[in-house]
Amino acid sequence: MVAQGILHTSMNQILTSTLCAFLAFAANAGAGTLAIDKAKSRIQVDAKATGHEFTGTLSDFTATVSGDDTTLAPSAVDLKWKFADLKTEDDKRDAEMLKWLGKAGGEGSFRFIKTWTDAGQTYAQGTIKIHGVSKTIAFPYTAKKDGSWVSIDGNAALDYQDFGLPIIRSMAVMTVNPKLNIRFHLVGESK
Repeated sequence: MVAQGILHTSMNQILTSTLCAFLAFAANAGAGTLAIDKAKSRIQVDAKATGHEFTGTLSDFTATVSGDDTTLAPSAVDLKWKFADLKTEDDKRDAEMLKWLGKAGGEGSFRFIKTWTDAGQTYAQGTIKIHGVSKTIAFPYTAKKDGSWVSIDGNAALDYQDFGLPIIRSMAVMTVNPKLNIRFHLVGESK
C-alpha cells in the first residue's frame, strides 16, 4: 500500500508537469496569454502496481503561457505545482508519496523549449523538474480553438527512476511500476 502511494504521487507529479506544459502551449496563441480555467482542466498521472492501478489528479497548479493566438504556437510556458496537491483518493497513499519524494520533492515544474510537427502530429519539448532533478521530455499534443477558448490535450510517458527516485516496494511483494502515464486536458481563454 505504501509503495502504491509513492508511485501514485510520482505519476501525479509527472502528469501535472506535462499537463501544465500543454496548457501553456495552448495559451501561447495569438501573441497573447492563456487564462487557464482550472475547473475545466485536469492533469492526471496513471500508475500500475502489483494487482491494481490508480490515478492521481493534480488539484492545483500555476501556469504562465504566452504565444501566437492564430497558430496556437507557444513562445513561453512555465508550469509549477506542489506534490501535496496530487491526490489519489487515498490519504494514506498520498502521505506515503510525500515521504518517498522527501524534502527535495515537494515541488515540480515544467518549462517550455520548443514545438515541431512530424507526419501531421505536433510535439512539444520542455524541461521537467521532479525531486530536484531536471530532464528534457518530448510528447505529442493537440491544441484547438473555439472562439476565445483554447483546449490542449496530450499524453506523456515518464519513468520516475529517471528523477533519482527508487522503485516503490511494500511488503516485499507489491511494487509500483516506474513507468507512468501523464494525461492532461487544459482549457483556457485567450487574452
